Amino acid sequence: MRRVTAAVAVLVLAGATLGTAASTAGAAPAEGPRAAAACPTGWGSGAKSGAATGVDHLENIRTGQNECYDRIVFDVPGGDRIGYHVQYVDAFHADPSGEYIPVAGGAILDIRVDAWSYDLDAGAPTYPGEVGKALPGVNISGYSTFRDTRFGGTFEGQTQVAVGTRARLPFRVTQLTDRVVVDVAHSWTS
Repeated sequence: MRRVTAAVAVLVLAGATLGTAASTAGAAPAEGPRAAAACPTGWGSGAKSGAATGVDHLENIRTGQNECYDRIVFDVPGGDRIGYHVQYVDAFHADPSGEYIPVAGGAILDIRVDAWSYDLDAGAPTYPGEVGKALPGVNISGYSTFRDTRFGGTFEGQTQVAVGTRARLPFRVTQLTDRVVVDVAHSWTS
């Protein structure tokens, strides 16, 4: 009888130990490819500007997604340090006409990049955007933050674009020699 009681006690202890190990393993932080991303959120939503050291021609606008943010890239091959000014606005107006252009979303980012979308010497566009229309070749369906894009035109060496976002969210701008990159976070917190 003692052997049976001892065997039952050993089984109970083994089961308790396995149960504790299983619950502790389940509570451990995720690691590896399934781990949640630590998303930066300290970018803020105030206006951001960067000075130019040369003006060239915009050739492409493209977008992409990341698990923390949506991205829009302005390609200016051959450019030097591309200037920019990015800020949230209440309504989007093309410069210099002042034409109101509706943009879908909870907030609107007005992005101005120091690059022509038209080559005056060649008499031809370098980027095929049409004022008031969605950006050609850009498909943002299924994006977490981006809701709409609109081309505002080019005036005095500056191209203007609007990006409708889900809400007024933090963003950052990265200035490179041949492009300007704007990342808009999915949320204010990670």
